[in-house]
Formats: sequence, structure tokens, C-alpha cells
Amino acid sequence: MGQNIVIVGAGVAGTSVLVHLVDALTRTGLTGHPCTVHLVDPHPPGWGLAFGDPDPLLLCNSAAEINSVRADRLDDFVVHLRAHGWTGTPKDCVPRVRMAEYCHERSAHATARAAAHGIGVRHHRTTAGSVGTGPGHPVRLGTGEELAGDAVIIGTGVQRPRVPHKFAEFTGHPAYLDSPYPAHRLRDTLRAGSRVLVLGTHQSAVDASLLLCREGHHATLTSPSGQLPAVRPSLAAPGHPLPPLDRIAALDPADPHLADRLLRCAVEALRLLGPRPLRLQTSAATDPVQRLREETALVESGSCAWPDLVVPVIEGAIALGGRLPDHRLRALLAHFAPFTGRYATAMTVVNARRLLAHFDAGRLRVAPAYPEAVAVRDGAWQVQWPDGRRERFGHVVNATGFELPALHWNRDRSALHLSGPQPGGRALGRLEADLRVRRHPQAPPERVWLAGVGTHVRIPFSNHLRNVARQARHVAEQVAAGAPAR
Repeated sequence: MGQNIVIVGAGVAGTSVLVHLVDALTRTGLTGHPCTVHLVDPHPPGWGLAFGDPDPLLLCNSAAEINSVRADRLDDFVVHLRAHGWTGTPKDCVPRVRMAEYCHERSAHATARAAAHGIGVRHHRTTAGSVGTGPGHPVRLGTGEELAGDAVIIGTGVQRPRVPHKFAEFTGHPAYLDSPYPAHRLRDTLRAGSRVLVLGTHQSAVDASLLLCREGHHATLTSPSGQLPAVRPSLAAPGHPLPPLDRIAALDPADPHLADRLLRCAVEALRLLGPRPLRLQTSAATDPVQRLREETALVESGSCAWPDLVVPVIEGAIALGGRLPDHRLRALLAHFAPFTGRYATAMTVVNARRLLAHFDAGRLRVAPAYPEAVAVRDGAWQVQWPDGRRERFGHVVNATGFELPALHWNRDRSALHLSGPQPGGRALGRLEADLRVRRHPQAPPERVWLAGVGTHVRIPFSNHLRNVARQARHVAEQVAAGAPAR
């Protein structure tokens, strides 16, 4: 009887797991027992929500040089792009569709390599509803079928849009879009020349603004903070080592001054990048558009060194976060939320210039506050602002982002559900370092692993692609090590 390995999700995480799994299984050189890898995803490999939108306005927010699905070949994405005629630099951000094409191609290559070694790869174009515990780990598919999995890796990404404050009752309204993705909905759904209220001011709202203004609409951004992301060239690897940041991973989890120690590491590293203090690398303007304008100018003049800190700080925080108790990790993330909200998720300068052009043309503005009350009357949105002013909009686009994927136990913990809370059950809690699922903290691990964004229950910045690739390799090697001789 053969070995069945099930990978739930065929996006970046699932593709990375497949690539590393085929590497690990073929490296053993064992033969004799058939093995089949089952990919479960309604979309073609790579073409999911995160990167599968072909609109060229939607850019990756990280540099090409850190977007490899291979943990052992950090330039693999750049190599792929070059092979397809790309002439940019490794620190450039490319349209997201390029990432989808890359994942699709790498998945196809892995499938062909697997076939050459007698390993089958079968793609099930459906969703997975639950994964059972115990022998066989049955994976319930959206078609009603079950797949028995000797090993199961759950690598699903975000799917469910957040529901903004005051808008829960309108989520099914035809003039309310729950997300700006896929981009064609903004072209196909909105009336020409519409006045649109965009809920959010961060990355999804930047995308929504660019798409709406390109189509001739007028957009107003609103959020409780009213802050736009900071501006940087891209999220890229630093140009040279920054030793103070290497200390972050080794900080004492029990240290009552942990946040101060982490901040000190970042400050010391920033000093290595030059004498210019951070206050001169950012804008202190209170008006969000003026701040955007000044920070764009700082990047264009080469006056910003702080972006070089972001990747090593994120990777240090990932290593440290895996060693922290849940409550300490939450407290640390809350403490640094102002940093992560503006700087870890800063926008590329390319998008900053595009936004400024729309602000200057009068097609885009940022509201000074969040709506006090909303209603739909006579086919239009009626918004009341905190100062008493009222304003009408033709459409509302929710651009507040997505809920992190969560798994939920059923009542007796005989299955993990991917679809939401279960009666009498509870959400999956903390993962151990091996990223395997356990029914209870003292229970033996199941042959069920998580990889990618779903590991947020243990790992901060769980969507950081370099770490996703490392997770995928770690999980793939564990799965292959436990496979019977083939």
C-alpha cells in the first residue's frame, strides 16, 4: 500500500512545501512503495488570492530577492524572472502576478521531477473542510470525498475579509465590496465616476485607491488612525551584516525589559548605517498626505537607512517569538504595533508616487476621522462624520485586510476544521517548534503540520516569505523522514 501525503493549499506556502518535499523524497533514493502527493486547492498552483490577480497595478510589497520559494536558493525568484526577460534589479518590487507565474512553474517542475522518481502528484480542484486526528488523518474535501493522509500539511492563506466597525449589517449589500480583490470587481461593479468610501488606510487601501482612481472614480480613505504607511524603496535584505540585530533571537524571554532590549538592538544597528538619526529619516507631519510627500522625498533623495533594518528585525522577532509564552508574545507585538503598523508594512516608493499623483489631481483624499454613523438611503451611502457633517457615497470598498486563518477543533478534538468555530470546540492554540498539531499540550504530535500564514499562533510575521520557505523545508524534511521506504 502506498504513502499518501496531502498538502492543503497550493499558494506560496503549498508550492514551497511541494518543492522541498519532492527534493527530500527523491534525495533518499528509496524505491519499492508508491507515493502520491495530493494538492488540495480550488485554484491552479500559485493562482490564489494573495498573488493570483493579473492586474499590473498590484505590486509585491517585498523585493524580488527575498521572494524565493526555495530556502536553499534565495535568488530562485530572480533567476525565474531573468529567464522570462525581466531586466529589473533584485531589490525591485514586481507585479504580484509574476509571483503566481513563478509558483505555478515551480509546482509544475516539482511535479515532473516527482513523476520521474515514481512519485505521483495529484491536484484536487476543491477546498478542504477538516482534517481528522489519529491514523489515516482523513481530509474531508469540499466535494464530500475523503482523502486518507499518512501526513497532512496545511498551508492555506488568508481568505476571509475583516468586517469593519459599523459595517457588519451591510456586508451583503450590493453597493458594499468586502475586498478590493480581485481587481476586476472594481471595474465591473462600480458605476462610472463613482464617489467611493474606502475603509482602511494601509496596504489593501493603497491598492484599492490606485485601482479606483485609475478607473476614474473619486476615493476617500478612512480609518481610526488616519495614517498611511511609511515609504521605503522595497522590503529587501540589508546591504551588509548588522550584528546588533543578530542578538534579538537570543534575548531572554523572561527578561522584564525585553522590549527595551529589542529596541536597543535596533537603535545600535541603525547607527551602523550612518550618522543620520531616525527623526531625520521620517516625517513628523500630522497631515497624512504631507507626511507621504515628505517621506517620498526622503526616499528619493537617498536619506532613508531604516528600511535596511526591517528584514533582519522581522527575522529576529520570528526566532524570538517562537520562544515566548503566548501572553508575552501578544504583549510584545502590542508594544511595537506603532512600528509594525507604519514601518514593517511600509509601501514601496513606486506606489507612493502614484498615490501623490492622485491626491494632487483631486481624485483621492484622506478623511480626518472614521464615520460616526452610516446608512443606505435612496440607493446611496449616507455617512455622518464625528463633527456632524454628512456625506454621500455611491459605493463602499472594505480595504481593512483579512482575518488570519484559524483552525478549530470539534468538541471531542477528533478533527480540525478549516471553515470556522465548531459547536463545543475551540480554536487551535500554540504550536510547538516542529509546527505539528497536538490534541492537547501533553499529547503526542499528530502527523499534521502547519506552514505559512496559519502558523501565526506561534510565529509573528507569519507571512514573511523567507520564513515561509524555511518552514516549508523544515516540514518537508520531517514528513520525508517519517515516510516508509519507497
